[in-house]
Amino acid sequence: MPDRITLHGIAARGRHGWFAYEQEQGQPFVVDVDLGIDTRPAAASDELSDTVDYGTLAEAVVGIVEGEPVKLVETLAQRIADVCLDDTRVHDVEVTVHKPEAPTTVPVSDVTVTIRRART
Repeated sequence: MPDRITLHGIAARGRHGWFAYEQEQGQPFVVDVDLGIDTRPAAASDELSDTVDYGTLAEAVVGIVEGEPVKLVETLAQRIADVCLDDTRVHDVEVTVHKPEAPTTVPVSDVTVTIRRART
């Protein structure tokens, strides 16, 4: 069972959504990323190069959220998971995308989509 590196609350403004006004005006998104990774090499060497640089990963996630608009949060979550799995040290990833200002017909405090992907 791999170790875990988790980033909570990566915040960025994106233009994702089904409705045209969502893509025009944008809105806040918050992302949580949970990586499965063997941290033993980094623990032994005490070198950043032997683990996932979570600062760089957070910047990449922000770049995706602020980047090309998509209609579905599911698509956005998949793009983030793909970037996480680009690092061959990552065994699996869980991505949760929060859309706190999602347009709904009744009040909700948050809408989230969570996906889990593993290296095949």
